[in-house]
Amino acid sequence: MNFPLPDFAPAYPEIFILVMACVVLLADLFFGKRNRELCFMLTQFSLLGAAMLTWMTLSGDVRLTFSQMFIDDLLGDFLKLVTYLSVSIALVYGRGYLAARGMQTGEFYLLVLFATLGMMVMISASHFLTLYLGLELLSLSLYALVATQRDSALATEAAMKYFVLGALASGLLLYGMSMVYGGTGTLQIGEVAHALYSNVANPTVVLFGLVFIVAGLAFKLGVVPFHMWIPDVYHGAPTAVTLLISSAPKLAAYAIVMRMLVSGLLPTVAHWQPMLLLLAVLSIGLGNLAAIAQTNMKRMLAYSGISHMGFMLLGLASGVVGGASAEEATYNAVNAYSASMFYTVSYVLMTLAAFGLVMLLSRAGFEADNLDDFKGLNKRSPWFAAVTMMVMFSMAGIPFFIGFFAKFSVLQAVVAAADVMSVHGRTLYYWIAVYAVLMSLIGAFYYLRVVKVMYFDEPRENAPIEASPDMKLVLSVNGLSIALLGLLPNAIMGLCAIALGSSI
Repeated sequence: MNFPLPDFAPAYPEIFILVMACVVLLADLFFGKRNRELCFMLTQFSLLGAAMLTWMTLSGDVRLTFSQMFIDDLLGDFLKLVTYLSVSIALVYGRGYLAARGMQTGEFYLLVLFATLGMMVMISASHFLTLYLGLELLSLSLYALVATQRDSALATEAAMKYFVLGALASGLLLYGMSMVYGGTGTLQIGEVAHALYSNVANPTVVLFGLVFIVAGLAFKLGVVPFHMWIPDVYHGAPTAVTLLISSAPKLAAYAIVMRMLVSGLLPTVAHWQPMLLLLAVLSIGLGNLAAIAQTNMKRMLAYSGISHMGFMLLGLASGVVGGASAEEATYNAVNAYSASMFYTVSYVLMTLAAFGLVMLLSRAGFEADNLDDFKGLNKRSPWFAAVTMMVMFSMAGIPFFIGFFAKFSVLQAVVAAADVMSVHGRTLYYWIAVYAVLMSLIGAFYYLRVVKVMYFDEPRENAPIEASPDMKLVLSVNGLSIALLGLLPNAIMGLCAIALGSSI
């Protein structure tokens, strides 16, 4: 029996990360105790090497390999490059934090590489089994990372909650996939869409599975009502791990929503679109209202993240509308999905800086994760107070930062969708846009509160801020990029539109 060899070129970055994970494991075994920085350097080299391989294989063509279970397209390549960058920045921010707590071990960096590999597989999955494999690789790595601080009862409790609820969500997603398989007879995402378009699928079984798939995806995104784990895990996990969970995995989650719902289950859009709208409306409302009551920065940013993911879903739900011509439908779809993608990238950029600032103020034996810890920051460090202000203004959607244009692009997509809909649908979308604006105004309160305590309150201590030069440099560049990309947002918007236009 002859088995044709698959084309390995599209998976070179994944293969490289896997090989480097083994190298990190062996390096830690032989040299880890003498050189704690070695694993950090090897991990950064791994991410750089994967980025170079992804760039070398970059093309406008869509390539399928491994029996059509793995896809290489511009959408996947762009999201992977942003993933490498965000993980690399997270490691720079977390290095001093981990060293001060005795957590800078080879196991930590090994788990980070496996989590990154899981995200890469999720982004390039074109088959339900490949997608689930990447999802579980990411999830199991994150469960272990949350529990890395073994002597912390808070971290252990967070890890247990994350594991139990994550296993439940994975079960829902897997059950939904099995129902779709039962209704269409295939697990290949492209063939699922073909079966639905050809009317050879069992629509009742597929729709039954769709509900479970949306529920599982909603948990991975952390949106209402599947958000219960977000505040507890963000608060309980070590801040370096919280930063990792809150950033790069959102890119992978966006990718699987696009692969599953848009590429595979688009014929059922009339059913999943209202679900996403409901999840978005609930998330934007509850996330902003609950964040007002928080005095812990990590919990505040957790609820803030819930509302931001609501905005991302709002963009996705505006991509397919009835009553539009074929040309209008294509334009609206690319516009809405690229707005959602731009929002996700912008959120990752902002949340990296936000949690990086929390770690900047932390030190050995002290977690600067309360609002009071930011009091008088302007007197201790005017520059990093300015960086914090830029991050908070951007998250609040104040012009002219990248967060403002992210929100604006999503709201523009919602209004564009309303313009081509029937009277009933048009009214609904207009009201949703107004509601999102009002909730953003409410959300501005808790962001501006951080700015107020930095500039108008007296500092609780006058100790200088100590951090490595590389962290200060990267954090400064991160903050400035939020401002500069707000002035020139078309660069990233254009990349998102090009990546989506060639992939959907």
